[in-house]
Amino acid sequence: MAETRVDDELWNEFHRVVNMSSRELADWLRTVSAHPDDEELPDRAGTPTGQQVLHILRKRRTDLDDEDVRTMRRVVDRIHARRRDDLEPTQGQVNWRHRLMSLGHDPLKSA
Repeated sequence: MAETRVDDELWNEFHRVVNMSSRELADWLRTVSAHPDDEELPDRAGTPTGQQVLHILRKRRTDLDDEDVRTMRRVVDRIHARRRDDLEPTQGQVNWRHRLMSLGHDPLKSA
């Protein structure tokens, strides 16, 4: 597999806006996917994008591929579209917070 270069700006911004650890995100994805009648397998819990973010968080920078880089850009853009640039802890509607948490960003947590 050819090495994909991730520029410093994207790498740093992704890790600034994705303020949940891989453990926190995995726990959240399992929680949000838990239903009394039908529960996802732990490695499939949550949204597809949430799963992609989780996989990126578990990789080394040198192991990222082109799809990871596209996901990183998309996630950074989506979080910025829903948040201010300063990312100060902010309380909002529960559904708003949950959507952001599914991307790896907890708006009540410091960036």
